[in-house]
Amino acid sequence: MSEPPASLVIQTSFLGDTVLTTPLIAELARRGPVDVVAGPAGAGLLANNGDIRHLIVYDKRSTDSGVGGLWRMARRVRRARGIGESCTAYLAQGSVRSAALARLAGCARSVGFDTSAGRWLYSRRVPYAADRHHAERLWRLACETPADTPASGDTLRPRLYPGQPERCAVDALLGQPDASRPLVGLAPGSVWATKRWPYQAELARRIAPVARLAVIGGGDDAALAEEIVRVAGAPDTVNAAGALSLLGSAELIGRCAVLVTNDSSPQHLASAMGTPTITIFGPTVPAFGFGPLAPGSVTLGHENLDCRPCHHHGPPVCPLGHWRCMKELDVSVVERAVRAALEAREA
Repeated sequence: MSEPPASLVIQTSFLGDTVLTTPLIAELARRGPVDVVAGPAGAGLLANNGDIRHLIVYDKRSTDSGVGGLWRMARRVRRARGIGESCTAYLAQGSVRSAALARLAGCARSVGFDTSAGRWLYSRRVPYAADRHHAERLWRLACETPADTPASGDTLRPRLYPGQPERCAVDALLGQPDASRPLVGLAPGSVWATKRWPYQAELARRIAPVARLAVIGGGDDAALAEEIVRVAGAPDTVNAAGALSLLGSAELIGRCAVLVTNDSSPQHLASAMGTPTITIFGPTVPAFGFGPLAPGSVTLGHENLDCRPCHHHGPPVCPLGHWRCMKELDVSVVERAVRAALEAREA
């Protein structure tokens, strides 16, 4: 009896992309063992995922940088696999370096998007469907006939698996739960400055009388978080910025009734944890394929600007100098969406 086919998934891109790769990993795991190469932060998010046989950390910007690091990583990937095991690489991150890693690691075949920089090294090129959600685009790398294969919402929903350490950390942060007050998450940060909606603090002040608030983010979001806590004026507001691991943040988001976030990685953590999300889009739009996937989620944005969208990720500053896409999205619009989400939860 032949051995089930082995797969290697290479994903060293943004954290949101890593989360959106989990449906692909789950699909491949139904066929055989799956090894995953991820960056240090992405590997932390993928911990405890039972679909992954070997999780291999590739620190391409530090200890594994350069050509020497690439060769060392290729040897690590080879050692992780069984002797003589045939393997297909799925290039969820499409750089030339990732494609070269698949070749050097001895993968017999490689699959990636026809728009990727490393496509000339692929055995099979899959059309990049710009009109699909990115979770579906990645999942379709596993499909021999991607254009004809139906994809259900449950198939495409990402999954993360916080463990006992993450649950204990969130328990300690939240303290004694109050069943009478739903927990609302606020994620004010983004790597891209123009994607940060500027009225999170005022929203917190308006929502604090009806819900407990948890401000979620990394250490870089500390100043934003402190301002939100100050303006909210509620003693039970939780400042989790920099206090939890990424998987711990996912656990906290999973306990929220709703999350208010920019177009950034907390939205994808919420999709993986099934938490309804109110995502605020400014310079980007959901049509790019990176909107929320959890049931009950909504997206908000300034729909009447000819200059929008202006950038695929979000520029450091508004190209036209006015930043109207965010400044003119009134706090009352987002407040109504939050209250509607809380009412729907109680219905």
